[in-house]
Amino acid sequence: MNAEQLLYVGFNKRIAALDRQTGEIVWQWMAPDGSGFVSLLLDRDRLFVAVNGYTYGLDPITGAQLWVNRMKGFGYGTTSLAVCGGHTSHSILGAAKAAQQQAATSATAAGS
Repeated sequence: MNAEQLLYVGFNKRIAALDRQTGEIVWQWMAPDGSGFVSLLLDRDRLFVAVNGYTYGLDPITGAQLWVNRMKGFGYGTTSLAVCGGHTSHSILGAAKAAQQQAATSATAAGS
């Protein structure tokens, strides 16, 4: 399974990754601290999660927590997340398709 096959859903400090085709839960995770609104940002190999004053880095395929930053002194509330040069799933899929097409073209050229 890869990130393009998943839908990430956040509810009151809980995250679930659902299979996009079936809606079945693939994994779930609960923030050990914080509560309330969950902000999510998927970027390449990280799922960034912010929960009322706490920010976490998760593995988007397994849901394993990779790190936590308690953002001491920043306060609480709804969090906005952004990355410079981030990749949305749309651009990741476009790059993957281009690479597949180039590989197929190279294989065809090598076989000629």
